[in-house]
Amino acid sequence: MSTTAVRTAAGEPTGDDDPDHLLERAVDAVDAPDVVFALSADGARRVRQGGTAPAPPGGRDRLRYELGSASKPFAGLLLARLATTGRVAYHQRAATLLDPGRRHGGVDRVTLTHLITHTSGLPGMPADFYPQALPRWSTDPYSGYPAHRVVAAFLRARPRHRPGARWRYSNFGASVLGHTLAAATGTAWEELLTAEVLAPLGLRDTALRPSPATGKDAVGHRRDGRTTLPPLDVAGFAAAGAVRATPYDMLAFLEAHLRPDSTPLDSALRAVRQPLLRRGFGRREVHTLTWFQHSTDHGPVYFHCGATSGQQAFLGFCPATGTAVAGACTRRFRTSDAFVPTAYGLLLDVARAVPTP
Repeated sequence: MSTTAVRTAAGEPTGDDDPDHLLERAVDAVDAPDVVFALSADGARRVRQGGTAPAPPGGRDRLRYELGSASKPFAGLLLARLATTGRVAYHQRAATLLDPGRRHGGVDRVTLTHLITHTSGLPGMPADFYPQALPRWSTDPYSGYPAHRVVAAFLRARPRHRPGARWRYSNFGASVLGHTLAAATGTAWEELLTAEVLAPLGLRDTALRPSPATGKDAVGHRRDGRTTLPPLDVAGFAAAGAVRATPYDMLAFLEAHLRPDSTPLDSALRAVRQPLLRRGFGRREVHTLTWFQHSTDHGPVYFHCGATSGQQAFLGFCPATGTAVAGACTRRFRTSDAFVPTAYGLLLDVARAVPTP
């Protein structure tokens, strides 16, 4: 699971701005066994698919793709949902919810907001994760690290800096958030996310576990584009990267952010769009509770991308133009990453092509 923050200059449009042409150009730019890009503009959807492998019988657009770190907007939205309905508070301390009545040194100050905004001071992964993961790093690195180990590693952790002081991307922190919300509500993570986010938004083709026997899941590939990989098992890191969804459900999730008042999660969807922190050179990188945010001539764009051992995904939207882009491919690019810049560029191109209301 990983994410890539990207920035492309938002200049004048180049080439044909027809949405169909933009989609086709994006698909052609990504060399992967399966590629799908989908866009929504004012409620109208367009989907294009392609790839170097034979197309599955039902079409690539009907498969569920592993979102990797693009699962985190789902976790953040769940936190916002529980906070706006009064079941948790953003400032609550995770250690207190996970193990009440005891002190846990350095992590006692880590709040729910710190965990999801990567400001907890935690490293990317627990230190003892790597020895058990390295023997199967390219295929199944997470399965040997269950939920109880994630929680135990958190409670004994010593943050590298004061919580809230610095930004450091952490799958560890996002995973702890999932276990903390489950503990706070007395509900298992999968059941909680389904009841509070997936079901209210009508995401029926979104799942938190692989179902390879049904043929619904896309098959990932190594960077050679030929060697297949098993479905991702995230074990104790579910909140950081367990979601898999069809391109249509990805779009539905983004469309909810564009039109929050049409959903039961109105307050939560508005909350996750509010800027919370800045970082980087000139403090140009803006983050909300769940999204990377960039300023453009067409208003702010919000996005998140993610990768697993053999797949990549992108989610992005521009509220001012009512546009959204979802993308997925079944190849993990580790050196020259064509997928993320293509997906992000498509988001900007689509925002340019649609007049601001």
